[in-house]
Amino acid sequence: MSATVPAITYNVDLVRQDFPILAREVRPGVPLVYLDSTATSQKPRQVIEAVTRYYSQSNANIHRGIHTLAEEATAQYELARANIANFLGAQTPRQVIFTRNTTESINLVAQTWGRTNLHRGDVVILTEMEHHSNLVPWQMLATEFDLKLEFITVTPDGLLDLDEYQRLLSLTPKLVAFTHVSNVLGTINPAKDIIKMAHDVGAITMLDAAQSVPHYKVDVQDLDVDFMAFSGHKMCGPTGIGVLYGRKSILESIPPFLGGGDMIKRVKLRSFVPNEIPHKFEAGTPAIGEAIGLSAAVAYLQNISMEAITAHEKEIIHYALERLEEIPGIAVFGRPAAHKCGVASFILQGVHAHDVSQVLDRDGIAVRAGHHCAMPLHEKFQVPATVRASFYLYNKIDEVDRLVDGIYKVKTLFKS
Repeated sequence: MSATVPAITYNVDLVRQDFPILAREVRPGVPLVYLDSTATSQKPRQVIEAVTRYYSQSNANIHRGIHTLAEEATAQYELARANIANFLGAQTPRQVIFTRNTTESINLVAQTWGRTNLHRGDVVILTEMEHHSNLVPWQMLATEFDLKLEFITVTPDGLLDLDEYQRLLSLTPKLVAFTHVSNVLGTINPAKDIIKMAHDVGAITMLDAAQSVPHYKVDVQDLDVDFMAFSGHKMCGPTGIGVLYGRKSILESIPPFLGGGDMIKRVKLRSFVPNEIPHKFEAGTPAIGEAIGLSAAVAYLQNISMEAITAHEKEIIHYALERLEEIPGIAVFGRPAAHKCGVASFILQGVHAHDVSQVLDRDGIAVRAGHHCAMPLHEKFQVPATVRASFYLYNKIDEVDRLVDGIYKVKTLFKS
């Protein structure tokens, strides 16, 4: 079922009609203003119906049965893989591995490619703006293998210091792993340049695209990236489904991640032969309905067009930053807007981020408060927590105004 949104003219009111939850009142007379899409996005009717249709009509296990339902489920699951590969610009669907989320995808790379290719003293380059999911797996491996972790610094205005990166590349790293878009700052990093610079010194690249794939067109061949990970629930798809894209030659060369059904070609009592990619990395019954739902989400986004979504979000974030900076006592992290996705993280002088969030919730405004799984970045800016308002394809300009009005209520309540 296609979206009700015209393919050319972007109409946010039509988009919102596809999201049932946006009509909800948080409490009587208080309509929902959902500004937490960076944590998880809402789901359009088309995705909900696709998942319901699968469970209502074709529910069966895949790759094993030869009855009608099993063949239908298998076909839908593999079609989902092909659709997502096309969405990413991958050369073949075999480069698309289904996981539970971005975190599992990065851990898969760490535990397969990392264990096979990293050795004592090897250098891994990360950044100071990483989500914990792209820090902790490498920290765990560094502790076990005595690796050296180096970090590209973040400038005061929230950009990566590429001069510092150039210096770190002289250490001849084996891996450069970095976020495409910061989930705190909204900074859009120059991924193509960073990847090329890494390849020039022989390093493999791992891109955390959890906050980029949902918001603008990402082409893996154009980026020339080796590994890329993202999650379905941040791009209008279900929870419990993620994607790892990998360079075909690398995926074929590394060992499986988990052992069990479907990742094997042949098993004997004392040995096994792994399956071909991508099945080599998909042990056990996968999230079939969720993969089908993610495929429906991809179709939905493509029908609107990623270019239209990006343009809409840019309009929203520019307006949001202008309005927020009018408020006395507020400090927004991650300027300038030209390098920014639809994320505005801020602090309000004299009021804890959690208190700001709770007061805003009284008016139905859903924002995030805390360290957003990026504690080192908050430590760098010497703040314990920030309030994060994040915008997506269904947000409207007047919702920014409601956010600003809500912050003024916070100021009045706390006399800040």
